[in-house]
Amino acid sequence: MASKDRILRLKEETRINILDASLQIVKEEGWPALSMRKIADAIEYTAPIIYEYFSNKEAILLELTRKGFLILARDMKAAKEKHRSPEKQLEAMWLAYWNFAFAEKELYQVMFGLNISCCELSAKLPEADIPYDLVAGVIEEIMAPDKPTEDDVSVKYYTFWSVIHGLISINVVRRRTSEEITHEVLKTAISGIIGSLKA
Repeated sequence: MASKDRILRLKEETRINILDASLQIVKEEGWPALSMRKIADAIEYTAPIIYEYFSNKEAILLELTRKGFLILARDMKAAKEKHRSPEKQLEAMWLAYWNFAFAEKELYQVMFGLNISCCELSAKLPEADIPYDLVAGVIEEIMAPDKPTEDDVSVKYYTFWSVIHGLISINVVRRRTSEEITHEVLKTAISGIIGSLKA
């Protein structure tokens, strides 16, 4: 039994090493440089070994996407739990989202196809729904006196997401404004949308 556990542990360690090596390659050389051969070289295995864990590069991208959404969900939950007021919770969650996008830039890129040609990986993952669920619950709480429909909540969520993701995209692709101005735009947008929830 102990040897079986050890084999499973070693397999999981190899799987994690493959994902870590993939992300490191991307951080150093960009997404176009990622290949099964480079991953194998980085962890000093042969390419066929990599295929025992991941059927192709898309399978690796899918796992990195899942990892990104789990980290994002953790950060957003932690931000939410620091506040009691729903308005402050919303602001804190969107700021955590913003911070994640720059702290984990490569993961954010694969999660949302930003600066990378990939298929719609997040559509395949239940983890991709966690940020929506976290934010939508708080939006619904704020809008409760108006008895919002699911569509009402969805519109407000996508208003938030469109503005914040758009601002992130602008900054990733082409940064022309100072960090101070960008943060001022971000905070103004968040507070404006929060204000609209109570209108």
